[in-house]
Amino acid sequence: MAHEDDGGQAVPNTRGMRSDGDGVTRRRPLRERHVEETVEVAVPVRTAYNQWTQFKTFPRFSTVVRDVEQIRPTVTAWTIGYGPLRHRFAVEIVEQDPDAYLAWRGLEQHPTHQGEVEFRPTESGGTAITVRMLLQPQGAAKVLTRSSRVVGLTVRLVRGELVSFKHFIEGLGQEGGAWRGTIRNGRVQHETPEPPRSRVAQWPVG
Repeated sequence: MAHEDDGGQAVPNTRGMRSDGDGVTRRRPLRERHVEETVEVAVPVRTAYNQWTQFKTFPRFSTVVRDVEQIRPTVTAWTIGYGPLRHRFAVEIVEQDPDAYLAWRGLEQHPTHQGEVEFRPTESGGTAITVRMLLQPQGAAKVLTRSSRVVGLTVRLVRGELVSFKHFIEGLGQEGGAWRGTIRNGRVQHETPEPPRSRVAQWPVG
């Protein structure tokens, strides 16, 4: 994740939202899904969450992720594939709560998807990581998501990636970095209001 606000226009994402008692609108967990997989890792929640937010390290343990590029503060471009086959697509983080929750959506038109990952402490002091995904293809590609074989392949892929992450973070023992920001509706939330930006050019001095 990046460390600055996205200057672009936020995309409304009211579907699946909920309003908590503190007046903050947060995304409701996916009710409809094609995939739900959980793995327990033997590190604290903070460690697991911090490492997960280091998206550029995914190629170090993933069998399918080849590269992750930061495009904007809440948008990353992922390159996945096997052998010479490659596919690149953009993902937007729409909701993010430190040590608890992260939700994303694919920015492709055909096909696309949305997903979420939750982090929960276990009684042993470790972390239960749950990934849920909803495939949302368009046109003829919708037929694929009706196939139990295709959905089963996606389930096995997600499960395999979670197990790979488990081995990776447990091998490290501690996170290699962290991004502790909060995101609401695709926008980074700042703890204190930013001062007004001057329209006057700031020339170097000295």
